Amino acid sequence: MARDRVNMPMSTAGITRYFDDYKSKVEILPGHVLLLIGLVVLGIILMFSFAQGFFGIQ
Repeated sequence: MARDRVNMPMSTAGITRYFDDYKSKVEILPGHVLLLIGLVVLGIILMFSFAQGFFGIQ
């Protein structure tokens, strides 16, 4: 008599586990990222406003 068993694959086969206890030495807060983006945008606006004559851009 044949066996009616179905072998299921392992649930963790091929999955890489990353442990939660790792802590990076460099941490960037979301507020710092927003501040940096704001400064870059402000710098670009100032460059287009005041530096057009200096660089000869029309």
